[in-house]
Amino acid sequence: MIQFSLFQIPIRVLPWFWVTLALIGGAVRADSKDDIVKLLLFLIAGFLSILIHELGHALTAKAFGKKPEIVLEAFGGYASFSGAQTLKRSQNLAITIAGPALQILAGILIKSTSVLVVEPTVFFEYFLHTFSFISIFWALLNLLPVLPLDGGRIVEHLLGPQRMKYTLILSLITASCLAIAGYLIWQNVLFAIFMGFFALESFKALKNYR
Repeated sequence: MIQFSLFQIPIRVLPWFWVTLALIGGAVRADSKDDIVKLLLFLIAGFLSILIHELGHALTAKAFGKKPEIVLEAFGGYASFSGAQTLKRSQNLAITIAGPALQILAGILIKSTSVLVVEPTVFFEYFLHTFSFISIFWALLNLLPVLPLDGGRIVEHLLGPQRMKYTLILSLITASCLAIAGYLIWQNVLFAIFMGFFALESFKALKNYR
């Protein structure tokens, strides 16, 4: 496990973060020197992009008086907050939006500035493209109205706790449809499994809703 601090925010990177990110980056198919270099660049780009995402959450929470902590784990990460101060619904909404917003901004900036680089090497160009793609794709994926993704949390904050039932229904329907589409249309088993898991969790929460 790697531990460090950034902007006085404790950050932990668990081993499974690197393993799952490597699998997504094509570690199984890496059978040449160039493939291995690209895999390492993918790991760096993914790490930086996801860290920026969680920093968006953490820095906003810190601005509201909370003490944030970031953990990068399998298939992503999360930012947790401690402190006696109770956050308003609008503040929770701002914290949730800040993650994907900062990540998208970072992806667009890198994509825009990459055209200014004169004769970039193949690997440098690959890194810039990979960082931009991961940043924008990851942020948009997180904005899906599915719990526990940021999009689901945004819906939860917008509708409020009294309408949690409708948030869960929307999460269940969206995740179920995406799971089916992921398996039958896009033939992405990993995506289908994830969305199926989210659908199941939303169903359980809806069943126990009071």
